[in-house]
Amino acid sequence: MKIEQNHIQDANNKDLKSHQEHFDFLSNSLSKKGVHVNAIIKKLQDFQVAIPSWALGAGGTRFGRFSFYGEPSSLEQKIEDVGLIHSLTQTAGAVSLHIPWDIPQDYKAVKELANSLDIKFDAVNSNTFQDQKNAKESYKYGSLSNTNEAVRQQAIQHNLDVINIGNQLGSKSLTVWLADGSCFPGQNNFQTALKHTENSLKDIYKGLPNDWSMLIEYKPYEPNFYSTVIQDWGTSFMLANACGDKAYSLVDLGHHLPNSNIEQIVSILMLKGKLGGFHFNDSKYGDDDLTVGSIKPYALFLIFNELVYGMQNNPQNPDLAWMIDASHNVKDPLEDLIQSLEAIQEAYTKALLVDQDLLKTAQLNNDVVTCQEILQDAYRTDVRPLLAHARLQKGAALNPIQAYRSLDVRNLLIKERGKNTVATGL
Repeated sequence: MKIEQNHIQDANNKDLKSHQEHFDFLSNSLSKKGVHVNAIIKKLQDFQVAIPSWALGAGGTRFGRFSFYGEPSSLEQKIEDVGLIHSLTQTAGAVSLHIPWDIPQDYKAVKELANSLDIKFDAVNSNTFQDQKNAKESYKYGSLSNTNEAVRQQAIQHNLDVINIGNQLGSKSLTVWLADGSCFPGQNNFQTALKHTENSLKDIYKGLPNDWSMLIEYKPYEPNFYSTVIQDWGTSFMLANACGDKAYSLVDLGHHLPNSNIEQIVSILMLKGKLGGFHFNDSKYGDDDLTVGSIKPYALFLIFNELVYGMQNNPQNPDLAWMIDASHNVKDPLEDLIQSLEAIQEAYTKALLVDQDLLKTAQLNNDVVTCQEILQDAYRTDVRPLLAHARLQKGAALNPIQAYRSLDVRNLLIKERGKNTVATGL
């Protein structure tokens, strides 16, 4: 299924006058403050966030999964769904594949399909947290950290195979997330597990093409609840340094203990030139994988404030790989992703409104009140007309959710695919 441009235009025409009034008012207000509105709109249009292939079907929990019907049952259909989101938002110009869930059968055809939808291939993700069909060894007790060398070698080879798959698609980075850890005291020797992991990552690193990067993700707990081998940003940072210049830390918003200062973590990693990727989601308790900005929108803004500062002041840090890593079992997955994209763009825009020079002066003067006022003035600004205008100029929908529903996309997908399809990997 593909959304035609004239259908989007028809949907926009209903709200065009109202949008223009809201945009003109905000644009004039910001211009009086010295804000370059057109420059912000251009940054919004350039800011693209990858959609993970596994988020296009309904998620679930270990207690149950409730389908939303019409789910993509093949890699090609997943790419088509990313194309639907991108046509409505023009901010989802990449897809991130999970291997072995998304191994192409025809690389040329898959690349042609993605290109026709203006979709690029972002980081490829390896999977050593579950046993695969016909695998000789089991990851029940870990993969890259396993006490059994044969298991470690199987996991290493899988990552090398993933690199090869990504290389054929035009991807430029590998994301490594480990479920390795222990559920009980005494189950693992912490030092041995870490040494095995470091040596395994180094072997994978040797297989990276020269223009690739390796992104090392961390997580404090789950599925193991006593210890996780790569449990925090410091361990990820240490392992990235041990591997080399092409290895970086990856921050996932849900992969922190409650009340962690994620914005400080982001700032430090960018200062050291070691923040390579960023996964968006939201949470109340842990790695809840909820819609971005649905629980802690101000925290998201504060994180973006540090990201924007880092992008402007830390040339030693590479361009970041942005991706949504959210999943839920009571929302239409496509609507969930559209809402997440809106929240990301909103937080990014508000961070761009922060007068960094004025903030620095207040910081140097220890004027704590003014520092807070500067941040909260940007946060309290309703920037949605800027987001809508950026989309309008690129031929996307003024209101993507409204357009998605008025075009009856989900029912059309159900009619095309049926009710019983299930996205691979889920």
